[in-house]
Amino acid sequence: MSDKPREYCGIYGIYNHPDAALHTYYGLHALQHRGQESAGIVSSYYDENKDRLTMPSYKDFGLVLNVFDDSKVFKKILKGDKAIGHNRYSTSGSSKNPANIQPFRVHYRNGNLAIGHNGNLSNAKQIRERFRKEGVLFQSTSDTELILHLISHSLYEDQMDQIMDALRQIEGAYCLVILTDDKLIAVRDPNGFRPLALGKVDGAFCVASETCAFDINNAEYIRDVKPGEVVVIDDEAIKTGEPKSYFIPPTKGTGTSQCIFEYVYFSRPDSMIFGEMVDKIRRNLGKALANEHPLNEIIKNNDTGKKPVVMSVPDSSNTAALGYATESQKLGHACKYDMGLIRNHYVGRTFISPGQKSREQKVRTKFNPVRGVIEGRIIIIVDDSIVRGTTSRYLVDMIRECNPAEIHFLVSSPPIISPCYYGMDFPSPDELIANKFDRNIDKMAEEIGVDSLRYLSPDGLVGAVKAANPSDEDYCTACFTGNYPVPVNFGVEKEANDLI
Repeated sequence: MSDKPREYCGIYGIYNHPDAALHTYYGLHALQHRGQESAGIVSSYYDENKDRLTMPSYKDFGLVLNVFDDSKVFKKILKGDKAIGHNRYSTSGSSKNPANIQPFRVHYRNGNLAIGHNGNLSNAKQIRERFRKEGVLFQSTSDTELILHLISHSLYEDQMDQIMDALRQIEGAYCLVILTDDKLIAVRDPNGFRPLALGKVDGAFCVASETCAFDINNAEYIRDVKPGEVVVIDDEAIKTGEPKSYFIPPTKGTGTSQCIFEYVYFSRPDSMIFGEMVDKIRRNLGKALANEHPLNEIIKNNDTGKKPVVMSVPDSSNTAALGYATESQKLGHACKYDMGLIRNHYVGRTFISPGQKSREQKVRTKFNPVRGVIEGRIIIIVDDSIVRGTTSRYLVDMIRECNPAEIHFLVSSPPIISPCYYGMDFPSPDELIANKFDRNIDKMAEEIGVDSLRYLSPDGLVGAVKAANPSDEDYCTACFTGNYPVPVNFGVEKEANDLI
C-alpha cells in the first residue's frame, strides 16, 4: 500500500497497576503505527490454585483491535498487576511464523521470563551460530529469542546479573521490555537508536516506545530512558518512587546515534521522542526546506493569477508541509496551505482489492485528490520521503487528472541511498529510486512525473533537528549517507533462518 520503509515495533510495559493488561492494550493501540502484523500481551500474577507465580500470554496475527476483540481475555486470562505488550512488524524472522509473535515467554531456572523487543541485533548471526554449535534448539527465527538464550545460559546465579551479562553480549539497535516474576525491566541500547520513555500513572511505572501511549492512559511522562540504561522497576521502586538504573558499556569507538528517521516519518506527531515533540521537529524540517528551496526559485513564472498551493501527502508529512508554507510566507513568497489529498483511514496495510492487483488501484483506495483545490493552480507537494518512487508516481498521476498548472515535489529529508540494518525494513539498494537513477534529480523528477523535484540536504536535516532539539546526542543518518555507526552483517535477510 505504501512506498515507505516499514516500521520497527512498538513496546509497552507497566508495573503495579490493577488493570495492567488493559493499560497495555490501550498503549499498544496508540502504538499501532509501529507494527501491524501481530500483537501480544504477557501479564504476571500469583495463581492461588496452582500455588505459584505464572505468566499468561495472549497474542495473534493482526491489529490490536482484532487480536483483543474479546474483553473476557483481560478478566479471565491476562490477570495481574504487571504486564508487557508488543506490536510487531518483522525486521528479522518471518512475518508468517506464529512462533515469532512477541512477547516471548519462557520458564527457566530462575522463574518466569518474558521479553518484547523493538529493533535489530547487528551481531545476531554470530550469536546464533555459536548457540547452534552448542546444540541449542530454537523455537523461533527472530533474533529476540537469542537474548533469552543468553540470559538462561549465563553462568551467574543472580537474575539481574544474568540479564546484564546477556545485554553486554548483544550489539545493534534495540529497546527491550523484560518481565520477570518480580520486576519490569526497560532497556535502551548504548547508541540510543530507538526511543523509549518512562512514565507514571496511578502510582504505577510504565514504559513505552512513544509518549502517545502514555497519553491514551492518562499517564505522566517522566523522562526518556537514557542510551545504554537498564531501568529496573520493582516493589522497592514503587516505595521509593525511583527505579534503579544500570548501564551497558557502549560499543568501542561509537557514540549515541538516535534514528533520525523517527522524526522524519515513523513516530506519531503527538509523541515526544529523544526529548522533543515530533510535531515541532517536522515543522522545522518544513521550514528548513523552505529556506533551502524557496518558492521563487521553484516557480519561474506564475501567470495563473492564483497563489500556489502547498499540500501534503497525508498523514506523516502534514506538519512538514505546514512548516514549509508558513516559512515561505514569512520569506515573502505568496502561497497557501491546503488539503489537496484526502486519505481513506479505513484502508489498512493489508488491503487487497478483489480482482484488481495493481498498485495504482491500491493507491486510489487510500488517497483521493480534491479537484477544487488543485485545478488551475501551481501545486507544491511536500512529502517526508521517497523510497522506490512508485507510489509517488501514482499520486502525481492522480493529481494531474485534476488539471493543475504545474506540480513540484519537495521532500523533507535527503534521498534514501542505503538500507537500514538497525530495525527498519528497506528495499534492496538497487530498488531505491535515488540509486536507480544514480542520484540524478532531474531523471528522478521525470520518473515520478513532476515539473521539478527538491530534497532537503543531509546537513539541512540534521541542522533542523538539532535547532529544534538542542542536545549533545547525535543521530544516525545511515539511510541517507551510508555512514553506519555500528558494524552490521550486510546481506542478512530477515527470513534467513526460516526453513519453511
